[in-house]
Amino acid sequence: MKKQLALLGGKPIFDHQSEPDELFHWPIITEEDEQNCLDVIRRNKFSGTDITLAFQEEFAAWQGRKYALAFTNGTMSLSAAMFAVGVGMGDEIICPTKTYWGTVSQAINFGASAVFCNINERLSMDPDDLERCIGPRTKAIMVVHYFGYPADMDAIMPIARKHGLKVIEDVSHAHGALYKGRKVGTFGDCAAMSMMSWKAFAAGELGMLVTDDQKIYERALAYGHYERNNPKNITDPKLSKYPHIALGGVKGRANQLCCTLALGQLHHFDERMAEVNKAMQYFCDGIEDIQGLHPIRPEKGSGSTMGAWYLPQGTYRPGELGGLSSGRFAEAVRAETNGLHCWEGGNFCLHTHEFFKSFDFYGIGKPSRIAFADRDVREMDAACAPSEKMYCVSLPPFKKYMPEHIDRYIEAYRTVAENYEQLITENDQLNGGRWYGSENK
Repeated sequence: MKKQLALLGGKPIFDHQSEPDELFHWPIITEEDEQNCLDVIRRNKFSGTDITLAFQEEFAAWQGRKYALAFTNGTMSLSAAMFAVGVGMGDEIICPTKTYWGTVSQAINFGASAVFCNINERLSMDPDDLERCIGPRTKAIMVVHYFGYPADMDAIMPIARKHGLKVIEDVSHAHGALYKGRKVGTFGDCAAMSMMSWKAFAAGELGMLVTDDQKIYERALAYGHYERNNPKNITDPKLSKYPHIALGGVKGRANQLCCTLALGQLHHFDERMAEVNKAMQYFCDGIEDIQGLHPIRPEKGSGSTMGAWYLPQGTYRPGELGGLSSGRFAEAVRAETNGLHCWEGGNFCLHTHEFFKSFDFYGIGKPSRIAFADRDVREMDAACAPSEKMYCVSLPPFKKYMPEHIDRYIEAYRTVAENYEQLITENDQLNGGRWYGSENK
């Protein structure tokens, strides 16, 4: 449809601010959830363990793993996972370069080095680049199911086993997602995830670690669950001789207000996830054939799913739109909808951040990323340049199947794509993303 775009003075297609609240409202909190939270408050049960233990048991069964262990947040659960699989001083851990920094930045706490792997057009770890990253000190691979899209576990796991490497899955964006019929978070040696208030599985501030390996479970428990680190819970004599002390020197145990919220979310999650999927598939079908923006989702009939579609994205190909940047495209969508939070790129590639180049956590005059390394892994970062040119644009995160409203968003994205020539300027710069917390949202 030919139209003067709103960004250039035309009339917006509609006003996003006037849309029904339930179209995007998340998380869904019921009166029962509120009453359960009030019960925790009134009984001063924040720091107990009875609700947490019940949630862990139910979550492990839902996830399909033997053990589940709740932490204060996702970053803490990922830290515990690193300790649990034995990441230590001088070791290396491989991570896709495009992810949230909480996936791997804490490797410096263990004296370990992050090695960055390229991503593919689906923003997932590229298995074809994985063996380039492996060295004599590689201990683990951190696989991220970024923005809910399941990584290629059929290709990644054989490489890990071939080299004797541990695999941690970061499922923070992909709760409930399936890879060829099997839940993500059940392929690696363990998995960890965030359940913070913006996630698909939202429970305030909460993290979770899951595994089938008793040794990994006990090491994760010992890492940050002090006062539960005792012979009643820990059978490994190397760990049990330090009773009551958190071996990571941190208090990582979840508070029970969040676990109460999490239990309520778990009881309704699959049902709500099904409606989210219905709405998102409808939207993606509606923009599938436009130039430039291509929804990131598994092929239908593959047995793989997006879970609850955390921050859904489309691969952006500027070459199909005359070199128009993803940022300019997203800005035009915001204008057509008068305020939809449409943005570009996800995080910039982590290998480009100064933290991973020069930050000296230990104050020893040497960047912490290589403080105890046998090689300067920063020299490998140049090979990740292709990932800097992987562009994406966010899609509306629908929570309810409301076709009459979703159709307006389809029209907005299609209109921008079909009138892209109006947006091209000499000053337009291709941009691979943004840093979380920046003004560029």
